[in-house]
Amino acid sequence: MTTTLRPAGPLQQTPDGARSRTYDVCVNSRRVGAVELGTLPGTGRRAAGVIRSLHIDEPDRRRGRGTVAALAAEEVLRGWGCDQVSVSIPAGATVALRMATALGYTERSRNMAKDLTGPPPELPAHVEIRPMTEAEYGQWEARSAERFARSWAEHGVPEEEARARAEASRREYLPDGLATEGAAFRVAERDGVPVGHLWTGRLEPAPGEDAAFVYDIEVADDQRGKGYGRALMLLAERIALEAGERRIGLHVFAGNAPAIRLYESLGYRTTRVHGFKPLL
Repeated sequence: MTTTLRPAGPLQQTPDGARSRTYDVCVNSRRVGAVELGTLPGTGRRAAGVIRSLHIDEPDRRRGRGTVAALAAEEVLRGWGCDQVSVSIPAGATVALRMATALGYTERSRNMAKDLTGPPPELPAHVEIRPMTEAEYGQWEARSAERFARSWAEHGVPEEEARARAEASRREYLPDGLATEGAAFRVAERDGVPVGHLWTGRLEPAPGEDAAFVYDIEVADDQRGKGYGRALMLLAERIALEAGERRIGLHVFAGNAPAIRLYESLGYRTTRVHGFKPLL
């Protein structure tokens, strides 16, 4: 029996060049599932493809249909001129995660989250917290954009696109800079000397599911390993709870083992894994 993809709707294209289309997964003309494909807006490079969803009906699972459908989806994306494909998989979808690994996908990053219960956590007495100043914000903005772009570039995104993503992120989440509604910027000090900073806000991880979000946390290189990262993460919880939030999330790039260990020790659990694969 042959597993194929059949268009289930017209090809959609936005003004910025992004494409999307849904397909039925068929076995000898019998529909057994569905796939949704898309591309990211162009940035002067070949398109980056996305498998947005892949579903196989229960009676047809465990027969290799999903694997064949994923490979067929990659062929469609190649035909659209894509040189890379990405996926985003719920952490609990163990079968899908195993399949992605078997097909050559590499983890790029993950989302983690924590439910907030109980009173706001206490901060270490030796850490002083204050709002970030406008001057500090200007310095942070340039440094953060460079660091964010570098992280994307180190995980399979071409440098030009990585910089474009950093700029798009700034426009979306900080339209008014330090004065952006809902954004909280804090600086941690020890004996009057800045040792780290924190940026928190809100994010809608799924429609109708608002949550607090840690957008950026950084400890000065010469101050790492002294507990300031943990103190800033506890501060993020305090800010979220004081704003009435009961859940907090974050995004961390693969390979940042110290950060992942810290988040796990604080009770964060992985919610989604983001992978990518070159299309040769």
